[in-house]
Amino acid sequence: MTFPSRLALVERLRLLPDPRRRRGVRHPFVAVLLVAASAVVSGARSYTAIGQWSANAPQHALARLGARVVGSLSVRLAPSAATIRRIVGLVRPGGLADLTGADPVGSDSVALDGKAARGSRNGQTPAAHLLAAMTGDGRTVTQLRVPDKTNEITCFAALLAPFDLTGVTVTADALHTHRAHARFLVDEKKAHCLLVVKANQPELHRRLRSLPWKDVTARRYDREIGHGRRETRVTRALTVTDLGLDFPDAAQAVRILRHRTDRTTGTVSRQTVYAITDLSSHQASPQRLGQLARSQWTIENRLHFVRDTTFAEDASKIRTGHGPESMSTLRNLAINALCPAGHRNIAAGIRHVSYEPFTRPLDLLGIV
Repeated sequence: MTFPSRLALVERLRLLPDPRRRRGVRHPFVAVLLVAASAVVSGARSYTAIGQWSANAPQHALARLGARVVGSLSVRLAPSAATIRRIVGLVRPGGLADLTGADPVGSDSVALDGKAARGSRNGQTPAAHLLAAMTGDGRTVTQLRVPDKTNEITCFAALLAPFDLTGVTVTADALHTHRAHARFLVDEKKAHCLLVVKANQPELHRRLRSLPWKDVTARRYDREIGHGRRETRVTRALTVTDLGLDFPDAAQAVRILRHRTDRTTGTVSRQTVYAITDLSSHQASPQRLGQLARSQWTIENRLHFVRDTTFAEDASKIRTGHGPESMSTLRNLAINALCPAGHRNIAAGIRHVSYEPFTRPLDLLGIV
């Protein structure tokens, strides 16, 4: 897929197939999606809230959104909450996520991580598990729902396959440290990888732990104070090309030692993280490797944490059809729209937008 990065959001959504039967269709498909997206940027968390936003939208806003026209006076008619619920639940979620996400071309890194939308659990049906990809500067690229009775591993290639990742470093946690994933990234996508190694790869983990880390001179010290703690990170990198590690394209091994001190209680914790990468020492210094590792942790703070706290995703009772993943995609779109506008705090950004709920969301989304 060639990402339509130059197209406006409206034009991108027109590339999506309308899942409805042609008979009885009243409201334009794209207009309904734009109504839902605008309402979510304003802070709507449910179908009911989106429906209320739609019902109160003035004519000038409905005209910008392309809402249905009725009567000789060309009055714009807003879609109801029931219509919005039906269309959001039917729309192809993978296509919606791909077309509303950010283009990863030119990004330094892309991080992968998964999250369960806990409130979507319905009886014996497990909660929707959503695997997302985010650039190092905090833009969500895409998202995919992991099929029930399987796990994120099966969706790794499918999530990234549509995108041009040439020269981009993909980071992932230990669940995705698999030889097939490394070959897919390096050989097929012409990307780089930095993969965390834990006990799920016992032999590789043992080999990494036994490397002569105390003798390594290529190291980087970083100190940081924030969030009520003081943290020191020591990143060491070691070339392993000739050490016979049984992992495709392995060029460097990384060890990150993290010391954290709680500034309130004085409690000290220590954590050691190992990783492996195809980046050579000429391509990535310990400093850059430490930054890449940090970008993997960023997706939890800048995406999953925000969706939980600001949009109350885990409390959402949207469960049927494609509703859970499509609503989550609209939340990702809202974050992608607010961050470039200077709203580092998404909750504060939504409050700012809500003061003019029928103009500012449309402006942010580029709806003219």
